Amino acid sequence: MTTERLLLRLFTAEDIDDMYAYQGLPEVARFLYRPPRSRERCAEVVARVSQATGWKEDGDDLTFAVCRRDTPGVIGEVTLVLSSAHARQAEIGWVFHPAHEGRGCATEAARAVRDLAFRELGVHRLYARLDVENTASERLCERLSMRREAHLVENDRDDRGWGSEYVYAVLAREVTPAGTA
Repeated sequence: MTTERLLLRLFTAEDIDDMYAYQGLPEVARFLYRPPRSRERCAEVVARVSQATGWKEDGDDLTFAVCRRDTPGVIGEVTLVLSSAHARQAEIGWVFHPAHEGRGCATEAARAVRDLAFRELGVHRLYARLDVENTASERLCERLSMRREAHLVENDRDDRGWGSEYVYAVLAREVTPAGTA
C-alpha cells in the first residue's frame, strides 16, 4: 500500500534492527504498558507479523511496516486487529520512531490503514485505546476523525503503577469517500 510519501507493507526478517531501533526505546514503551522490547523479542514479533493472519476471526491482525518512499528502512508500524468479527469492529494502533515525529507520517500511515479497514475489510467501527498522557496519539485520533468515547480510569497496570486510557472511535459512515470526515 502506498501513500504520497510512504510505503506500508508486511514486515520481513530484514526489518528486525529497524523495529528494535524504536521498540527498544523506553520513551516508546512508556505508553504501551510493557517494557522496551529486546532485539530477540523484536525478531519474534517480526516472525509472527510477517505472516499476516486471515481477516475472519476475532484476534486476526495485520501489522504494516511503515517506510518512507524516498529513504530505506522502517520508521514505524500501524496495526489493525479484528476485535469482533460479528460486530465488524477493529482496533487500530501505531508505534513510530521518535525521530520521525512531527512530520505527519503517522497520520498519513494511520489514515491509509483506516481507509483500508473501512473500504476493503468491511469494518463498521474502528477504535483506538491510548494512555491519557499520550497527547500525540490523542491528536492523531482527532486527525483521523475519531471522537473520544471513554475515559477508563486506572484500568491497566505496569511496573510504574496504574494507568488510565482514552478510547477513541469512528464509524465507517462518518468517513467520506475522499478519506476525510
